This record gives sequence, C-alpha cells and structure tokens, in this order.
Amino acid sequence: MFIHIGDDHVIQSKEVIGIIDYNLVNSSTINEEMLTQLKAKGQVVATDETFAKAVVITTNKVYYSSLSVLTLKKRASMMSTISKLENYSEINDEE
Repeated sequence: MFIHIGDDHVIQSKEVIGIIDYNLVNSSTINEEMLTQLKAKGQVVATDETFAKAVVITTNKVYYSSLSVLTLKKRASMMSTISKLENYSEINDEE
C-alpha cells in the first residue's frame, strides 16, 4: 500500500521506518547530526522546512512532511485497514 505524505510525495508503507514530530527532531543533537549527514549524501527530500510538521524516515530517504504525525498515522492505519478488507468485487460482478 501507499501513503500520501504531502507535497506530492507518495511512499510505500512497507518502506516506512519511523515518523517523528519535527519539533522533537530539532531538540535532539543525535537526530540533527543524522539529518545533516543524510542531507550531505542527498538522501533528504526537503520541500520547505519552515512548514515541516513531521519527518518520515524510510529505508532509502528521509522526507519532511507538512502533515502532522497524527494525520500520517491515520493515513497509514487507514491503508492497513483497507488492505485487510476482503475483495467482494467478484461477488458483485456475478449478480
């Protein structure tokens, strides 16, 4: 399944390692150092950090999202719920 994380970015949910509140990232020197190193390697996809509310860490890249952690969590759980639903399209096609 895919998750829209804002700013025209859509990622696969299976690639998500973590979603961190942007304010918490800035309060930790370890997180700041990690992001600095990833930026130097070109692995940070940043639109405008002034509007960032969350940092989405995936297996390949780090994204700044203008959506809140709660919104991203809801989207991820909604995708999980949808993927668990049974496919009734064949039943409806037979009627």
